[in-house]
Amino acid sequence: MASKTVKVGSSVGLHARPATVIAEAASEFDEDIFLTLAGEDDEETDAASSLMIMALGAEQGDEVTVTSENADAVEKIAALIEKDLDA
Repeated sequence: MASKTVKVGSSVGLHARPATVIAEAASEFDEDIFLTLAGEDDEETDAASSLMIMALGAEQGDEVTVTSENADAVEKIAALIEKDLDA
C-alpha cells in the first residue's frame, strides 16, 4: 500500500471545485484511492467521490494522507491536493 501526506493548497480548502477535480482524477484509476484528514481518527474517504471529499472539511494547510495500492494514483492525487485548484 502506497501513501503520501500532503498539505491542502487550495485557498478555500477542498470545497466543490477542487473536490470535483480530485474525484474526476481518482475515477481514472481502477484501484481504490482513499483520503484521510490528519486528526480525524484515520477515517478514510473515497477520493472518487466529490461529496465525500467535501465532507472531510479540509481547509488550506490541513494535512491529508492519500492511500492506494497504485503508487502512481497516490502521486497524482497528492499533487492535485497540494495545488491551489482555485487559482
